[in-house]
Amino acid sequence: MNTTTSPLGPAARVEALRRLATEELDVLVVGAGVTGAGCALDAVTRGLKVGLVDARDFAAGTSSRSSKLFHGGLRYLEQLNFSLVFEALKERSLALNKLCPHLARPVPFIYPLQRRFIDRGYAGLGIGVYDVMGAGRGVPHHLRHLSRKQTLEMFPSAKREALTGGIRFYEGQVDDARHTMMLGRTAAHYGAICAMSTRVVGFIRENDHVAGVRVKDLEGGGEFEIRARQTINAAGVWIDEIQEMLGGRGQFRVRASKGVHLVVPRNRINSSCGLITRTEKSLLFIIPWGSHWIIGTTDTDWELDLAHPAASQADIDYLLEHANTLLADPLTRDDVVGVYAGLRPLLSGESDSTSKLSREHAVASPVSGLTMIAGGKYTTYRIMAKDAVDSAVHGLEQRVPDSCTEDIPLLGADGYRGMWNSRERIAEQSGLRVSWIEHLLGRYGSLLPELLAMIEADPELGQPLSGAGEYLKAEVVYAASHEGALHLDDILARRTRISIETWDRGIAAATEVAELVAPVLGWGPADIEREVEHYHKRVDAERESQSQPDDLSADSARLGAPDVRMGGSTS
Repeated sequence: MNTTTSPLGPAARVEALRRLATEELDVLVVGAGVTGAGCALDAVTRGLKVGLVDARDFAAGTSSRSSKLFHGGLRYLEQLNFSLVFEALKERSLALNKLCPHLARPVPFIYPLQRRFIDRGYAGLGIGVYDVMGAGRGVPHHLRHLSRKQTLEMFPSAKREALTGGIRFYEGQVDDARHTMMLGRTAAHYGAICAMSTRVVGFIRENDHVAGVRVKDLEGGGEFEIRARQTINAAGVWIDEIQEMLGGRGQFRVRASKGVHLVVPRNRINSSCGLITRTEKSLLFIIPWGSHWIIGTTDTDWELDLAHPAASQADIDYLLEHANTLLADPLTRDDVVGVYAGLRPLLSGESDSTSKLSREHAVASPVSGLTMIAGGKYTTYRIMAKDAVDSAVHGLEQRVPDSCTEDIPLLGADGYRGMWNSRERIAEQSGLRVSWIEHLLGRYGSLLPELLAMIEADPELGQPLSGAGEYLKAEVVYAASHEGALHLDDILARRTRISIETWDRGIAAATEVAELVAPVLGWGPADIEREVEHYHKRVDAERESQSQPDDLSADSARLGAPDVRMGGSTS
């Protein structure tokens, strides 16, 4: 293992493609969402030779579009699925305490009570059980029943007549896209060969055995074979599409459930806690997110474009309507800074309602040499990865160590707390304000010196972006040089959250960011122009889709943006 971090820059990708084309792997993982990246880390830390490919980017699909919580799942408690809740609470504890304390943190929530006696008894019992099950598992054990007055003190924006009291408890929050990318970087650090923009176009079959895949390099355009003794299909909602390349369906079926979230300014809701309440279909979250709130989520069937699920006017109105049942000063569409939609890969069952489909996961091997993993939830990604790799290694006919990812902190975790305690000294030495050091520690942890070295070499990188002042210029350069970003989308939508945190959705920052990363990515003036034009078209298509009345018309509008990656339909 390297003693310093291995940057995932353009040169590393070229070398990864060379190795994937010329070396046989023990395990190839297809799909770089949280489950696939988790599989790569699990397999490589068992001593296996591992590759990880994705047609787009780390977390380009579902894993960058979640509610951004590590949580046990109150809804599963209602379904009496105690084992899933307990498993998730254990994973929440691992994430917050050991695996990625720099990326995840506890956040207080209020469950508002609207019916004086029924809600306090029913919800209080459920949340009380949840709190006891999670005691000592990553968040403070501070369940507290609040009177109406106490609830209004913590949540001054509440519609007074709508509340009779509240219950305060804690959940864990994470930047899902950065966490998934950091899983991939950690896997690469341990020796995994990672290549994004690498699309699987077919399987290598030898008799009845899958011996690897054929892929297309969506940056350079060439096709080649990757040979692997075992392949894991962790493609999430695309699992059926990849299975069809083998000429048939898998052993289970995945249905896509669309979840939409809104982003509004922090000053539009006056509350010291996040909020969780019930709707007729699911749970509604109002989640603190830096200088914003995230409001979500919907839970509806989706059978249209998988790469870019579109939020419609109906989705936005649904969320605003339900949030406004709690707010004295109602939110309007003019308050919405950003919107994002993701697809949950649910294991299909008897029910027509996606809210009732299983959030548990399943592993199957439909043909020798291929393992498929589907379903699950973000919080339990590590268990899903372990189960998938356990299944795959059965076919290696050699002794393979057990999973050890419970004891493998992600890059940036080791030494993070010591750096946090020293943040004032670091600020003094670097010349940056303490608030900037805190911001960087919360995104990079103990990798902070890598960014500070860049700023020392070029002090201009220590300045905020003029088009997105909550981020330093160094962060976007680092995204391209160290974090595997290949396109403007990767940086504005996933390495940072500029695309949902600024009123113009990143338009003002686009040219500035493209020019900053051009030397790293080898872009000339024509490349910069193409990337910026593409990003503008993406934003225009998203805005147009969000003004459409239903899924079909929203999907049609969203498909108006061409793909900046070669060989794809949209981006």
